Amino acid sequence: MYSLAHPVTSILEIRKSRFLAFIEPVADRAAAQARVNELRMLHPGCAHVCWALLAGGHSAAVDDGEPSGTAGRPMLEVLRHQELDGVLATVVRYFGGIKLGAGGLVRAYTDAVAQALLQAEKVEHIPSQTLCCELAYANEGMARNLITELGGELLAVSHGQAVRLQVRLPVTAAGALREQLLSITRGELGWETGAQPDP
Repeated sequence: MYSLAHPVTSILEIRKSRFLAFIEPVADRAAAQARVNELRMLHPGCAHVCWALLAGGHSAAVDDGEPSGTAGRPMLEVLRHQELDGVLATVVRYFGGIKLGAGGLVRAYTDAVAQALLQAEKVEHIPSQTLCCELAYANEGMARNLITELGGELLAVSHGQAVRLQVRLPVTAAGALREQLLSITRGELGWETGAQPDP
């Protein structure tokens, strides 16, 4: 599986209709929905904002008023064919006054996404996991350094009787983080993993 190193775009004009494709890496469905809403606000005069998502086992195909199956599903098929995950494809359509018919729409949405992906730099998609750990104040600095070294991201920190860190990091690094923290804290470590790996 692959994700994208950075967002890519393309513009396609077919019989006076303009199809603006935006393909970008996203973490999950909530992030995808927020981006679709943002594109709607940026393009108030458009006729449709159709989108497709593949992220961590979740998929979506939204036609946004186009005839059923003519936009979201063809876009989703392009993402699947390219073996992508953690990716959102959105196509903003400005209607040019000439109807394209079902076959024409399927081709237009497929081509808009495929054309954008021609410029894409694919990177190996490594699923991440969210976890929480609790440790003594004296170990906070070392824990933060270790999280950074292992390619993790600190999502939240709370200070109570102990320091509680919420971390997102590659699934492949979770075991190493736990082992090293157990060593640093001499076993004084609270540990919770998220139930599902994140996309």
